Amino acid sequence: MRKRRNKSAADMALAPVLTTTIESLDQEGRGVAHVEGKTIFIEGALPTERVTFQSFRIKPSYEVARVVEILKQSNLRVTPQCPHYVVCGGCKLQHLDFTGQVANKQGLLESDLWHIGKVKPSNMLPPIYGPIWGYRHKARLSVRYVEKKQRVLVGFNEKATRYVADMNSCEVLTPAVSALIAPLQELIMLVSLREKIPQIELAVGENVAWDGVNQEPVIVLIFRIMDALSAQDEVLFKAFADEHTVQIWTQTKGPDTIKPFYPLGTPEKELPPLKYSLPEFGLTYPFKPNEFTQVNPQINQVMLRRAMQLLNPQAGEKIADFFCGIGNFTLPIARSGAQVLGLEGLANLVERAQESAQLNQINHVTFGVADLFKMTPEALTGLGQLDKWLIDPPRDGAFELIKSLDASNSPKTIVYVSCNPATLARDAGVLVNEKGYTLKSAGVINMFPHTSHVESIALFEL
Repeated sequence: MRKRRNKSAADMALAPVLTTTIESLDQEGRGVAHVEGKTIFIEGALPTERVTFQSFRIKPSYEVARVVEILKQSNLRVTPQCPHYVVCGGCKLQHLDFTGQVANKQGLLESDLWHIGKVKPSNMLPPIYGPIWGYRHKARLSVRYVEKKQRVLVGFNEKATRYVADMNSCEVLTPAVSALIAPLQELIMLVSLREKIPQIELAVGENVAWDGVNQEPVIVLIFRIMDALSAQDEVLFKAFADEHTVQIWTQTKGPDTIKPFYPLGTPEKELPPLKYSLPEFGLTYPFKPNEFTQVNPQINQVMLRRAMQLLNPQAGEKIADFFCGIGNFTLPIARSGAQVLGLEGLANLVERAQESAQLNQINHVTFGVADLFKMTPEALTGLGQLDKWLIDPPRDGAFELIKSLDASNSPKTIVYVSCNPATLARDAGVLVNEKGYTLKSAGVINMFPHTSHVESIALFEL
């Protein structure tokens, strides 16, 4: 038995190099092995591989380690496309073949459904996947001025640290945004507030003809700025926006301080707005840069098609879209002729959803603000009898909503879109084992290729 040491930096450096075989991947994309009865999570290792490893975090019940050498390589191991992959923490699975990534996520979904919810779907749906590079239209980049090196870093954090990765491009961001990383570093190095800009939030909309001819994406950059810009800083920011055809917004405190900085539209010439479309349903959605939209618009279109197939909305039905956001699912459901109720906890998203309904001339939909994490059986029954539900909650899931179901308010069909397989599994357990539903089908949506994030969709029926 090797001696277990305390968790000092010196002890981490002295952890022995051991050998093991990788059994599976965990929710974070790390290889999982067992040594002397203890679980070891090994970064950079893949199932079936024989590796040597060294632990850098030792806990009583588990350890976290890094690969020292791969003795036997998986046939699914590939060379990462991004030159910054070894350091950058934005992606965790570029070393795994794309088909292996999708298969692993499907396996994690099935495992969570069974081990957490004690349920098995009657049918596993084919995975939804699409573009694997340049897909990301929204992100939050960290910024750090490194005084000793007289440099500014802009990017994602390093793997397992709070430091900003030293990078000048990103393979998963849209090419137009990836090309801005190095110029952004140069810009922030020049401004007087370089030490007071901790992050940049970005949003990319559909292409528009900025000059009436050339099609370019609408790019908005929200700079988190902790102090007032000087006159010279303003000149630099405006010059950057003009040179790179981007819109710059600023945020000084909370979300309510986010506002456009430059360029500013005029009544005679409005700025092109951020928007995305769902051509299959004839819909267009304008959105603000800080409002939630799916990061992968191509996959969003396929996800909508799958959701509509499972929900099968019909004219005259009464359908609820819980956690509706800006109406991403609500408006396609309404296109069927169903009467749709969209509920969301954030008033600004409800306002945007109402605007989109008007823009797209959809009248048989009602939106409202409601804290769905505090739902009660009485409040749910008060919504009236609903034929079907679509649920698209945040990572916490929809536990209180699901628990509020009873004989008087249960729909015959529930389509559940999830960004966290663990909370989906928990809620599925309640639906099946307590509320009498059958889990007819489930499958993954690979919204975030090369990351460990698992998006999924499930169909429940009474």
